[in-house]
Amino acid sequence: MGDILLIEDEPELADFVVRGLSKEAHSVDHLPRGDDGLQRALRRKYDLLIVDRMLPGLDGLSLVKTLREKHCRVPVLFLSNLGELDDRVLGLNAGGDDYLPKPFGFSELLARVNALLRRPVLEAELTVLRLGDLEVQLVKREVRRAGQEIDLKPREFTLLEYLMRYSNQVVTRTMLLEGVWGYHFDPKTNIVETHISRLRARIGSDMIQTVRGSGYMIHASRTNP
Repeated sequence: MGDILLIEDEPELADFVVRGLSKEAHSVDHLPRGDDGLQRALRRKYDLLIVDRMLPGLDGLSLVKTLREKHCRVPVLFLSNLGELDDRVLGLNAGGDDYLPKPFGFSELLARVNALLRRPVLEAELTVLRLGDLEVQLVKREVRRAGQEIDLKPREFTLLEYLMRYSNQVVTRTMLLEGVWGYHFDPKTNIVETHISRLRARIGSDMIQTVRGSGYMIHASRTNP
């Protein structure tokens, strides 16, 4: 379970998050001001920060930018009433790892928190993702499996990169819509399913598992591709 710092100035929402995560055996500290949250995060090692975008004292974007400038790599989940694509991009470019628009359900918050806590902290210089015999070169945008190059279209590459960053973890359809397509709503199409099917056809169907009722998981194959 994780040691979490919540920086949120809405008392009712903060109480909702603290109580919910505490029931899931996480340890949660709460501060309502951005400047206080920054100093606490720099003084104490946390497994995860949950940061509101709009805070008194210091806004969430500036808080996270300062942490990254000081080489603090703790994962950050942004919470915000600002849910447009441009707002999400600003949050991720500031150094955030995930972005959850308000209002949100606790189950979605918990899924994102657990996913970030399970994910190894990625060093800034990381340029290669590997899983079994699958290798993704992030800078060159090249994919190889068992040494054989695989040609992916841009969206397929983005989808694979997202799945690889959450390898051996369940990724929900909502997370893929937001993380790969930038949608904060369900377009009521089979866009995710179609691209998953195409990606399976290119890298091998043995690596991407459908988790019924939950989403998808990529894992190292136990069989030959």
